[in-house]
Amino acid sequence: MQHGLIAWLIIGAIAGWLAGVLVKGGGFGLIVDIIVGIVGAFIGGWLAGVLGISLGGGWIGSIITAIIGAVILLFIIRLFRRA
Repeated sequence: MQHGLIAWLIIGAIAGWLAGVLVKGGGFGLIVDIIVGIVGAFIGGWLAGVLGISLGGGWIGSIITAIIGAVILLFIIRLFRRA
């Protein structure tokens, strides 16, 4: 499903914030959470495509995909921040 710019910002904000809560640490602030969520959407979409997994279309599928990708991204970021 194609989303507009505002939809990507909303999905990114939700996914980034939820990923920050799930990975412990509460996120990095609204702007960085949006960026993490949007980049996470790309990572999650790529990973789902590689694994052949479909999480459905629409807002919910996009948010779930973005959250999974954002959690992976935050895990990697925090792994390097500790080192």
